[in-house]
Amino acid sequence: MLQLLNNIQHKDLRIVTERGAAWGDDFMSAPATPDEFRKLQAHYPIVFQPDGRGGFVPVVLFGLREGQNLFLREDGGSGWDADYLPLSVQRLPFSIGVADGELRMMVDMASRRISRGAEGEAVFLPHGGTSDFIENANAVLKALHEGLEATTEFVLTLVAHELLEPFTLDVERPDGTHGQLLGYHIIDEERLAALDAATVGLLHQADYLQPIYMALASLSNFVPLIRRHLAREA
Repeated sequence: MLQLLNNIQHKDLRIVTERGAAWGDDFMSAPATPDEFRKLQAHYPIVFQPDGRGGFVPVVLFGLREGQNLFLREDGGSGWDADYLPLSVQRLPFSIGVADGELRMMVDMASRRISRGAEGEAVFLPHGGTSDFIENANAVLKALHEGLEATTEFVLTLVAHELLEPFTLDVERPDGTHGQLLGYHIIDEERLAALDAATVGLLHQADYLQPIYMALASLSNFVPLIRRHLAREA
């Protein structure tokens, strides 16, 4: 239930900032922007998910099946075991909408982060001004909006140079059975290495080489992710 944020209707609104399944963080992936890849690759695999319209969305994986976030405490308590969260996660429960032809901040009143008491961070000050918390949330939304706009051209370039390939992750369980992660694409390393100098130069000029290599480097995070998964499944 999205509502346009305002200091009258939401004057007493507070937001829970703790991390955990109890507050809606039990998701296996989240959208990411190329500007974030350097920070994200230290913790999560970066892959590309088909968007159903012939394109792709860069996402980071937190788990290997729907509803699984292996960076949350297993007992359901508070905490996220990584130093950086994608902007698309940081911004919750806020989003950007359009009102009167302008970009405006929206709040999802159905979110489990909406506090029903004194818990959480105040959105507005007693006299109606915005709190430091909401100013930071607005900065996160602005960075996410700009990042997502830049993502479109980045993905189109990857597709144009055939730099994405489908992949299957096979996970062998201790009992010998196998599970598979399907439906995602990754950077085609061989195709990247085969690009001519002129194309590489254009990618560099567009500031795309770093996020490409960061996405490749992030794939090493599948090993610890699988370890987390098997530990939870044991």
